[in-house]
Parts: sequence; structure tokens; C-alpha cells
Amino acid sequence: MATEERPDVGQNARQIRASVLHGAKDLRIETRSLFPPGPTDLQIAVRATGLCGSDLHYYRHYRNGDIIVHEPMSLGHESAGIVVDVGSEVKNFKVGDKVALEVGLPCEQCDRCKEGRYNICKGMNFRSSAKAFPHAQGTLQDRINHPAAWCHKLPDDVSLELGALLEPLGVAIQASKRAQLPAGSIVLVFGAGAVGLLVAAMAKISGAGTVIIADIDAGRVNFAVENKFAHRGFIVPLKRGNTIEENLEIAKETAAEIGKISKVSGGPVGEVDAVFECTGVPSCVQASIYVTRNGGKVLLIGMGTPIQTLPISAAALREVDIMGVFRYANTYPTGVEVVSKKGPDYPDFSKLVTHRYKGLESAEEAFDMAGKTKDDKGNLVIKVVLETGEEKANL
Repeated sequence: MATEERPDVGQNARQIRASVLHGAKDLRIETRSLFPPGPTDLQIAVRATGLCGSDLHYYRHYRNGDIIVHEPMSLGHESAGIVVDVGSEVKNFKVGDKVALEVGLPCEQCDRCKEGRYNICKGMNFRSSAKAFPHAQGTLQDRINHPAAWCHKLPDDVSLELGALLEPLGVAIQASKRAQLPAGSIVLVFGAGAVGLLVAAMAKISGAGTVIIADIDAGRVNFAVENKFAHRGFIVPLKRGNTIEENLEIAKETAAEIGKISKVSGGPVGEVDAVFECTGVPSCVQASIYVTRNGGKVLLIGMGTPIQTLPISAAALREVDIMGVFRYANTYPTGVEVVSKKGPDYPDFSKLVTHRYKGLESAEEAFDMAGKTKDDKGNLVIKVVLETGEEKANL
């Protein structure tokens, strides 16, 4: 990790503010000492941070699943900012550059890193994750030092908000790379939250013939179709059985209903070539297997129920591949290209940011909003961004 906070205050240290989580829903503004960047680091004034589901779990429970926080920790990892200082050995950045931060730092030595799959490096040190100890402090700070190798320069016409979206967009790009679908494929996405919308958009951009997005929330489904993130929408019925057998029958019914949706080219989709499952909800994972064609793919993206009952023989006997997707590797350059483009049938990624809060003092309010599906006025909550920094963010 880059040169960060130290307990002693030296002559060259500057005082910064940080939002620090001390317990469930216990956020405090604290002062830290930040030294100049190391030779290969940049010092970044963090300006835009999107609030992620994992950060929300830490905020609410002081843990994320079985990962428990063991020391006060700053949250935030979907971030972009302005370069304010440059290490002595850094040649390709200058003060004033806009950058997106790739906050996962792999070991770069293991076999997975050497084969380019650093996202599953066992030695990964990821900001705002409590998996490693000491924890890698997150980006909800005025400034951070970060290795230049893991900073990505943004074009002038790409806002810092869009720069912050490159982190969750990386998950969608990773899923698209894992799927390797041919042009014209029929794709189903379960879940119309921020990640699901980004996954659907990447499938569409990558040449899928028909992209269907499914969610229990009609508002989110309509948002996806109206804003060109998907071609078709499906509202998942709120129907649950009392036994495993009943739930599997309901999953089959859901798959059958999705099969009746019309393709862009005409006629019902029947079965789909691939499902990107972004909810982690058992009923959706089950339906994913049933709706996928022989030889198709189910990609598991959502971090939901950890232990599930699945119709595994329905997958095995039809050679349906079940694939995991975890974070991302080598996706930021593609992400910059994606958010830089515009077109009449191109999704407007800026519309994903539905709520903005200013200043570290607003972090608690921002997290509370991020935990909702609609605000008090009935508007959809998709992505909440906290604008921070020593000056007003230039978004």
C-alpha cells in the first residue's frame, strides 16, 4: 500500500480529515497525518465516491458477511479525484490530472497475478475491506496516497462522477469478458440495481441481440429500458413456496414466463444464451439455470445467500456452465472508453447517480439513503455519490 497515515506528526506531514467507522452506524470525522507521496505514488484529493453495497454492510453491521472489522476503518472504494502531488519517480502524471482509483492492490507475485487474474489474488489488499489486517483504509478522506500504477487518467470530458463509476463498471466488464458471448446473443440479467444495470449495458454495448433485465421493482425495470440499459424488462413475481419442491416449480414458471418475452428481432426468446445473476437470491439463481439453453452460461455476480439449494442436475445434464465473477482485472482502460462514448441508442451512465451529498459530514445521511430503494419523494435510489475534497468537487 502507498505511504499513508502514520501515528507521529512530522514536519512534512499535513493534516487531513477522514470519515472513520468505529462501530455499526458509528461514523466519526477524525484528523489524520498524511505524509508526501512515496517515489512511485500519487497524492490524490478525493472528490467523488460512490457508496457500494459492501460499504453499506460494514456501516450497518460493522462486518460484511463473515468478514469482521477489527479496527476503526474509513469506508469508500468507488472513487475519483485530482492529483495534488506526484512521487519523484512518477513520469506519466502531473498535478491537476483527473484520475480514477483502482483500489485493490494485489501481491503481483503469485500465479494468479502472473496470469493476469489479480482480482482473485489471495494477497489482495483492498481499500475499505476488512479482510486484510491492518485494514486498507478507504477513500472517504480528504486526500490519500496511492500507487501511480493503480491510478487511471480520465479524459477532460469524463466527469469525476463517471470516474467513480468505473469501479462498479469494472465488475460488468469482467463479467462480459468471462462470458465471451458471440454477437447477437440473448442475455438475461437478474437484478436492476447499479451493478445489474451496468452489466446489462455492457452486454448491450458488446453486441447482444436482446438484453432482458429482471427485477421485483417495476420502477427499476422501467428505468433500465427507458434509459437504454436493456432492450426488454421483466418484473419478477413475489411468489414463494413452502418447500424446496414448490420453490423449484416457481423458478420453472418464472423461466417459462421470461421465455415468452419477444426478441428484438421478433419471436419469443424461449431460452437465453447467458444469464448474469446480480441478486444472489436463491429463486433467481434457480430460475437462471432453468431459463438457460443447452450449453449456455450462468454467471454468478450477486453476493447474496451464501448457501443455496440449486437444481444442479438441470445444469449438468444440459452442460450449462456456472461461472463466478469477482471484482475485476484490467478493466479500467475499457471502462474509460465505454463512459466516453455517446449515441442515440447508448446508455447514459450519468443517470445512474440519483443522489449526491457534499462533504464528509454528510456520510451518515448518504449511507442511510444508499440503503433505500426510493427516497421520501418516491424517486428511485440507484447510486449515491458523496462529493468530498478540500474544495467543491468539479463534477
